[in-house]
Amino acid sequence: MGVDSANLAALVGSRICHDLISPVGAINNGLELLGMSNSLDGPELELISDSVNNANARIRFFRVAFGAAGEQELGRMEIASVLGDVSKGARINYNWSSQEAAARRDVRMAFLAGLCLESALPYGGTIQILRSTDGWTVTGEGRKINVDENLWASLTTDAAEVEITPALVQFALLPAAAREADRQLSFNQSLEKISISF
Repeated sequence: MGVDSANLAALVGSRICHDLISPVGAINNGLELLGMSNSLDGPELELISDSVNNANARIRFFRVAFGAAGEQELGRMEIASVLGDVSKGARINYNWSSQEAAARRDVRMAFLAGLCLESALPYGGTIQILRSTDGWTVTGEGRKINVDENLWASLTTDAAEVEITPALVQFALLPAAAREADRQLSFNQSLEKISISF
């Protein structure tokens, strides 16, 4: 079997998200039926419903970020729907600027960049995904920027020695995805803004 470790991880991510999305959707459908039959109502149902919606949104987001990229395109409506759902009630608000469909591998890199930026915004903020003729820029803005220099250096250089934990796996996957797509990563930082370009 000729599957390298990065592609194997993406296939595992796709499989997990694929297998989770159906039962989470079924729970949501069951909650809607309970709500319509008035057999359960009140703050408990609302809490469960919000949690299920949040789980569903994160699974859809992770399916793109951690799943296999493939050659197909994702339409603007689908991307905006995923980002809109993942932003609801969250400390991070995502904005997608492109009006056109985008290659899944580009959207995957943008989502991975967004996850990197989330780690640098401890008090939340806004992540803007911009597409231009030169490439993509994903910018995070917030009240405070918190950057581990060695970790962020690992995006642009192989020499950076960092321990990648499960919460920081995007810092290992983004450079691998950029190499596979023959893209160069760069990042810039100021007091209230940080951006990743590819």
